[in-house]
Amino acid sequence: MEIKKYYDILVEKLVGWTEGLVKMLPNFVLAIIVLVAFVFVGRIIKNLFQKLLQKSLNNQSLSIIVSKVVYIAIISIGAFAALSLLNLDKTVSSLLAGAGIIGLALGFAFQDIATNFIAGFFMAVKRPFKVGQVIHCEGHSGVIKHIGIRTTEIASFQGQEVIIPNKMLFQNPLINDSENTYKRIDLNVGVSYGEDLERVRDIAIKAVENTPNINKDKDIDLVYLAFGGSSIDFRIMIWVEFKSQLDFLKSQSEAIISIKKAFDKEDIMIPFPIRTLDFGIKGGEKLNEIVDFDTIGNGNQQPKKAQNSQKSKSENSNKE
Repeated sequence: MEIKKYYDILVEKLVGWTEGLVKMLPNFVLAIIVLVAFVFVGRIIKNLFQKLLQKSLNNQSLSIIVSKVVYIAIISIGAFAALSLLNLDKTVSSLLAGAGIIGLALGFAFQDIATNFIAGFFMAVKRPFKVGQVIHCEGHSGVIKHIGIRTTEIASFQGQEVIIPNKMLFQNPLINDSENTYKRIDLNVGVSYGEDLERVRDIAIKAVENTPNINKDKDIDLVYLAFGGSSIDFRIMIWVEFKSQLDFLKSQSEAIISIKKAFDKEDIMIPFPIRTLDFGIKGGEKLNEIVDFDTIGNGNQQPKKAQNSQKSKSENSNKE
């Protein structure tokens, strides 16, 4: 009797499940059709998005990522619609809640990565620089080789490959040398206090007039800056055509050589730094009391105190 009872219960359950499956079969087929349709439509939209973004943004990495995000979003909508057709609304709600919690946790865990992705997206839209241009940012300088969605690769002037997070380029001051046709060379020079400053100005300006790549349409400016510790300091400013960082440095180097040659020819002195040592401060001793300068030329460079001590000993010996 017990076996028959359990058998009847099992048969009843199986019959109920079968009836439920038969009732849900149309919904199940419809859910599969809806999911397949969303997958098909998602692929079409993904390809269209990728082509449009490639034309508008000219960034292949960004176009692929954005189109994949759109594709995943469409598939997710299709999956939730299919579950709703199967009367699994509670399951949909649970999945949405779980996805929200997981997304929040991932957002905190990968905050820097997400920030770099967002920065890369906005940089692709704004296009502050292009491949092949020269940039300077936070102590890094070089030629851009690749612009990715998360990082940007540059080749430094020393031949090193530098990978910079897009967040750094987006949030910090950025210098793009390649956007300007001309760049200014600023040279700080010092001359002796005894020089004629007007003469120095004329000679210095004339010396750099033939600097390579110089812009003839812009004036060469020279301004005196300050009375320095050992020289009168001035700055000469020259505009040159910016072709590359190396050409710019070569132009700067030639300008320095030209000024040095002109000053040597005209007997204009660029003084060395001068330091004055004062031995006569309070509590100290004067230098002329320590060293007998009269004996230095004779090869006797003993301190004066030592000489006085030897002299006293000699006198005492003679008295004895």
